Amino acid sequence: MSEAARLFPNAPLPWIDLSTGINPHGWTGPRAEFSALQRLPDPTETTALEAAAAASFGVHPTMVAAIPGAEAGLRLLPRLTSAPDVGILSPTYGGHAEAWHAAGRLVHTAVTLHGLPETSALVIVNPNNPDGRQIPPETLAGLASERRLLIVDESFGEVTPQLSVTSRAHDRLIVLRSFGKFFGLAGVRLGFIVAGPMIIAGVRAAFGDWPVSAEALAAGTAAYADADWADATRTRLQQDSGRLDTMLMKAGLELLGGTSLFRLAACPHAAKWFEHLARQGLLIRPFGQQPDWLRFGLPGNEAAWSRLQIALEQGIA
Repeated sequence: MSEAARLFPNAPLPWIDLSTGINPHGWTGPRAEFSALQRLPDPTETTALEAAAAASFGVHPTMVAAIPGAEAGLRLLPRLTSAPDVGILSPTYGGHAEAWHAAGRLVHTAVTLHGLPETSALVIVNPNNPDGRQIPPETLAGLASERRLLIVDESFGEVTPQLSVTSRAHDRLIVLRSFGKFFGLAGVRLGFIVAGPMIIAGVRAAFGDWPVSAEALAAGTAAYADADWADATRTRLQQDSGRLDTMLMKAGLELLGGTSLFRLAACPHAAKWFEHLARQGLLIRPFGQQPDWLRFGLPGNEAAWSRLQIALEQGIA
């Protein structure tokens, strides 16, 4: 956001950040008390958080390890496994390839599963970022074997729980989960690795006795128990993403997919649309490797919806 403000200093304020896939209507339940911030977390608090997350995921708590964000988990996993090479179903979140390259592993990418070579590890984001591609859980579960490790990134899995393979996790099928995106609290920095005992032991050893903060412990433990909020939020996100689809199509953009937390659109003048919206104080996500793609997050209030609608109706010259 600061870089956008520097590049477009005359844009109206406040800036509206639509470049992320974070729920703009975050969970507003309990936060950590000040006294909890003055001491190190007690291990029993981490255990309670993992139990709450496990209940939500439908797995035993021993299969769940709390980590300081899904990003930390995806950076750790290449070093935690012995896989010399990895196949990544693409296009997808670039952090996965970066992590495996940084670990000195061979990285192969392809747009279809059949296009990937036989690698010792496979990474699939489901539902995918940015196009929302979905792979049935039965198909995913069948990709893990004694010869191939499967890592499934379900960072956006809360909006499509029917796709999850979390309940099928084991040491050859590792699942990454994110707290901040669906619950709208990305700054809490909380995520989870769900796997069998060998992988979980490695994760616990890597992050030590205090893997997450007091704020993450308080918010995560309470939020995962709030099933009513989660159900209502899925409904609201579906309604809002449908509203966004209508606006984008009226502006002449082609919808390519996404999830209910973000929408991917295409047009031959994507760069002009990006600049036009930025000059209106609206930041969206462009793609260097796909110059005709734009990703839109959800506006958080009626004022933001109005500004986006007006900017889209103005169009580009």
